[in-house]
Amino acid sequence: MATKENLAAYWKTNLKYLSILLSIWFIVSYGCGILFVDALDTIPLFGFKLGFWFAQQGSEIIFVILIFVYVNWMNKLDQKYGVAED
Repeated sequence: MATKENLAAYWKTNLKYLSILLSIWFIVSYGCGILFVDALDTIPLFGFKLGFWFAQQGSEIIFVILIFVYVNWMNKLDQKYGVAED
């Protein structure tokens, strides 16, 4: 059975995970797609400029990868704090 202290620690860790993953997504989507696009455009990727690729596809691919990372982290966190679903 989960205690109040365990649930508080669980929620704190969950918020930490969310902050890390959303920061990565923000950096990739906003930073690479908008702010650093001119610098990234000097690098070709599959015949396209890297800045264009991040703006069109890269941020979406990174977002999907981050979803899988979040699911994996949460499954481990659920097991650690005893709140995993069977």
